[in-house]
Amino acid sequence: MSHIAKERLKLLNRMKRIRGQMETIERTLGAEEHECAGVLMLLAAVRGGINSLMGEVLEDHIRLHLLQDGNAPLTPELGEDLIDLVRAYLK
Repeated sequence: MSHIAKERLKLLNRMKRIRGQMETIERTLGAEEHECAGVLMLLAAVRGGINSLMGEVLEDHIRLHLLQDGNAPLTPELGEDLIDLVRAYLK
């Protein structure tokens, strides 16, 4: 159970970083003048953070629910292939 709590804390910290980046974008756009290139860089960082978070959650779901529950006809090799496919898609 401590492993799950540790993973949850890691995901929550990642989400807090994304929230902070979003707040920075909001403040920047609310400023009288803002640099478009800077806003685009911030948006790219947020998109990368969200994609990374989604990949982590999907990977955990595949490992914890599809491969270990015995409910799915997935082999560990097929699970790893699925994880690789999802990670490639999210890049």
